[in-house]
Parts: sequence; C-alpha cells; structure tokens
Amino acid sequence: MRQVATLLEKVRCSKDLIRCWYEAWDGNVYVSFSGGRDSTVLLHLVRTMFPEVPGVFVNTGLEYPEIVAFVKTMPNVVTLRPKVPFHQVIEKYGWPVISKEQSQFLHEMRTTKSESLRNTRLHGNRWGQSKISEKWKFLIEAPFKVSHMCCKKLKKDPMNAWCKETGRQPMMGNMAEESSLRAVAAQRYSCNAYECKRPTSKPLTYWTQRDVKEYLRITGIPYSPIYDMGYERTGCMFCLFGTHLEAPNKIQVLSKTHPKHHDYILNKLGAKEVLDFIGIPYI
Repeated sequence: MRQVATLLEKVRCSKDLIRCWYEAWDGNVYVSFSGGRDSTVLLHLVRTMFPEVPGVFVNTGLEYPEIVAFVKTMPNVVTLRPKVPFHQVIEKYGWPVISKEQSQFLHEMRTTKSESLRNTRLHGNRWGQSKISEKWKFLIEAPFKVSHMCCKKLKKDPMNAWCKETGRQPMMGNMAEESSLRAVAAQRYSCNAYECKRPTSKPLTYWTQRDVKEYLRITGIPYSPIYDMGYERTGCMFCLFGTHLEAPNKIQVLSKTHPKHHDYILNKLGAKEVLDFIGIPYI
C-alpha cells in the first residue's frame, strides 16, 4: 500500500521519518552517501530540512570514476577508505556471486566444521529455508572461493568504525523493492529502527526507482552521469551479484564504457574464470 502512494505522499512521509530520526539523536546523524541516485535523493531531502547533516562516502576502490567525480562536487561529504583492497578480500574469502545470501550459504558450506550447518545449507531448515538453491549447488565444488564478505570488509567495516568514533547514527537510501532480503527487513523492522543492535533509518524504504527518477526530474538536482551511460544500478564496478539476471549485465556494459577496468577484472583479478564457470557472458 505504501509503495503505490503518490510521490508527494512519499516525500511527506520520508521527511517525517527524517525529522524524527534527527530529533531522536539530537542532530548527531549522517547520510550514507554512495553517489548513486537513491542516496543523492536522500541527501537532498535531508538537507532541505537540516543543511548541516554530513554525507559519508566509502571509496572502496571499486567505484565508477563518474561516481567518485560526482561525490567530489558535493559539499560536506566525508570520504572513508577500507583497510584492505578488493583483491585481498577475494583471495582470502572469495568472489561475490549470485546474491549476498547465496554467497554466504556457499561460503559457510565450504568452510564450516559444523555438520548441522552443512546439513542446513544443503537441505534447508525445518521450513525448507536457508539453503543453497539447487541451481547453484554446483558452485560448492567451484575452483574458486565464493563469499559474501566483500561488502563487510570494504564498506561496512570502515563505516562502522567511523560511526563508533563519531557517535553519529545513519540514514540510508535502501528501498524494499531492491531485493527480497530488503523487503523482508522492511516488514520486520520500522523504517526508523531505533531499537536494533545497529540503529538505522531508511526513509526511502517504500520508494521505487520510478519515484527516484521522477524526484530527480521534478527537482532538477544533479546526479552522476554514470546513469546516462547505460547503467540502471551502480554499486561496486566489480561486484558480480545479480549479473546472471541482467541482459546485458554490468560487466558487458563495462566493456563498452570502461574497457581498461573491464580488462582488469577479467584478466588481472581472474573474473573470467568465475564467469565462465557460472556461464555468465562478459563481452
């Protein structure tokens, strides 16, 4: 019901959530700013009310050059960097493929010493959930590592360290329509999750990509030119989550827009072996 509300109603609702979050923490808040369209809209909404709120950008080393350049044009944005580079993360933990959930299950299946957990990952829990999909069980024997740890090491860890240091509480541009996990989280928790172990505000939870585009059109605020180059979603350049669902996928588009980066991920980092094994095109 909330997702089919008008854009004006969603803007009002989001501003109410932002105001409540700001007041609850006495203004000691920030916007998690990726440089993408969603967080650009959120940052604009927040600053129409509280101009002094900072944005925080984590430059993982995997950001599109157009995203990095756009972030630099925004005032009062703190840039953080991870302690470890991407190539060390995939060497130690594995590649982010298929989805965060399936990568986690595959990683646990291959590394755990718990027979109970292995059995759950193979066959599911009592409700038939929390298991590796039949479609992806062949990746248990893949000649490369698979893991969900990339996001944690490159984004969450530096952001959490900054939050601990400053005491600021985050506002994020996550939307329920982006994944089943986020949809479930939207039903389970409030948009302003005050009581969670990690308090988080998600004022755009019930927005859609159509709403975001319409807001940008109406307001005329600038956004990264990467979206005019054939990309609908951005995120990290070398993340392989969801590439099996796209046509053309982000790696194929990368070959046209950023050929040097395309060559690097395929031939230097070894993604060619990964994509070939799964059967995902990359040219």
